[in-house]
Amino acid sequence: MDEVKYPVLTEKSIRLLERNQYTFNVDSQSNKTKIKNWIEHFFNVKVIAMNSYRLPEKGGKRGSMIGHPIRCKRMIITLKTGDSIPLFSEQ
Repeated sequence: MDEVKYPVLTEKSIRLLERNQYTFNVDSQSNKTKIKNWIEHFFNVKVIAMNSYRLPEKGGKRGSMIGHPIRCKRMIITLKTGDSIPLFSEQ
């Protein structure tokens, strides 16, 4: 499934990990229900709440075209206490 693109690791998202909240960039066409079902099934966790927002558009010039690139949505997912998502694989 290409709906969940990748986890986001910024200062804010690392602070949110302390409250059992994980941040992911997702496809701009996806909805909360699809993402919730996918996260619960793939990671075997219970999702309590989800917040989503669109990232601000960045203008730019690419060659002779001026416009905005297609942006993705960002989801902040709150898990049930005791559940966690492994963001890094141990080697």
